[in-house]
Amino acid sequence: MIEARNLTKTFKDKKRGVITAVADVTFACQPGRIYGLLGANGAGKTTTLRLLATLLKPTHGTAIVAGHDVGTAPEQVRAHVGFLAASTALYGRLTAREMIAYFGRLHGMADDAIRERIRILADELQMHDFLDRRCDKFSTGMKQKTSIARTLIHDPAVMIFDEPTLGLDVMTARAIVKFVRACRERGKTVLYSTHVMSEVEKLCDTIGIIHDGRLVAEGSLDQLRARCGEQDMEDIFVKAVGGEAAVAAALAR
Repeated sequence: MIEARNLTKTFKDKKRGVITAVADVTFACQPGRIYGLLGANGAGKTTTLRLLATLLKPTHGTAIVAGHDVGTAPEQVRAHVGFLAASTALYGRLTAREMIAYFGRLHGMADDAIRERIRILADELQMHDFLDRRCDKFSTGMKQKTSIARTLIHDPAVMIFDEPTLGLDVMTARAIVKFVRACRERGKTVLYSTHVMSEVEKLCDTIGIIHDGRLVAEGSLDQLRARCGEQDMEDIFVKAVGGEAAVAAALAR
């Protein structure tokens, strides 16, 4: 359902010249599976997610998402993808229900279908207490749940989450992790980016570690433990990217 093929993205900077954000990244994620993409800030994971969601165009390589090429058929890709960005704004004067319905109409959904999807999503994300309150009165957790619901209103086959639990309290984060797990059980293809290693251990069937724009390690948690000789996911991550010095150098760039 997601197949990245030598995905590459470069940017031009007046001072630094050509910057390679993503370099020859290749991986695949199948329906009913969660692929976890890990990397330090600036490693290239968010750029990779934006390429797959067609928010950016690849410089080289391509990706096939839900049977469509991100370069030649971006509209068809977007029709089958729900992409939750790390920073997602809401219209403060709308209620959560109005916000979600608005995006349903953008996807061409009928009103009856929108109402039913809102009911289902409100049940799964525990939103009924604030569904008819204005978004500008929301806590961070309420905003994130509303953002997830609007992203998934059209019931996409492919779901891409970029740091979905960032800044949330423990109970709200648990509810979102539970929701993501339920998406996998329904046969969705899920690409999940996070800094929370415990979420990786609980959720991900396959883990890809990206560093300096390149995929430096990939496998199940058991495979990565065997390959790196470490049990803790944080230790596995640090070892895979070349040690703490390598992480610090990447962050300093």
